[in-house]
Amino acid sequence: MVTLRRSVADESWCTRLRSQVGDELLALGLPGVAVNVRDGAVRDSLMTLTTLDPPVVAVVSLWTQQYYGEASQKALSLLERECELSAAYLVTESVPMPPPDVIGARTAGLANVALLRRPEHLDPQTWLTRWHIDHTPVAIATQSTFGYTQNTVVRALTPGAPLVSAIVEENFPIEATRDLHAFFGAADDADLGDRMNRMVASTSAFGANEQVDCVPTSRYLLRSPFAPEVVV
Repeated sequence: MVTLRRSVADESWCTRLRSQVGDELLALGLPGVAVNVRDGAVRDSLMTLTTLDPPVVAVVSLWTQQYYGEASQKALSLLERECELSAAYLVTESVPMPPPDVIGARTAGLANVALLRRPEHLDPQTWLTRWHIDHTPVAIATQSTFGYTQNTVVRALTPGAPLVSAIVEENFPIEATRDLHAFFGAADDADLGDRMNRMVASTSAFGANEQVDCVPTSRYLLRSPFAPEVVV
């Protein structure tokens, strides 16, 4: 997964990244490509948080047979030219709730991408257990999530990459960009308060309540590594 950081990411740049640059990535023969970009549809989301300057404005997911292979290296060079700073991470992917993607089209709603850091006082196994085993059902129960992908960072692939322990993508109704009730799927203020309290308690247990970047994006799956092959 590659994070792209820019001081300015106007609509023309966002369109270029998911179209022209996306086509160049597909031409490399990568088994899977997805582009998440902070465009006008989601740019002003209430859930935006950033610790990085310049901020992350896009995240590109590349499924590849060799992270060190020629196609991967060309993809990283291509993406590096499109931003001020880029960082690539090798990840393992878990998908508790597959997003409703349509290949080549914008996935419905808001794709909220969170960059998580593991607190130093938690060992990796405790952190993973609290995140994957304890938190996953809470996140699904307390939010209006209809897509949920958890990427655990194995290691950074580019020099000087900011410390990131996980990259999480959650899909919400587009109304969640401006309405907390819609984000949490709450019926009223009391329900909202209860859901938020449960969510904060759960995220606090594995340190996801601090030092987090939340990047609102539009998601475009350009090629799926899991789509069935067509045999002629």
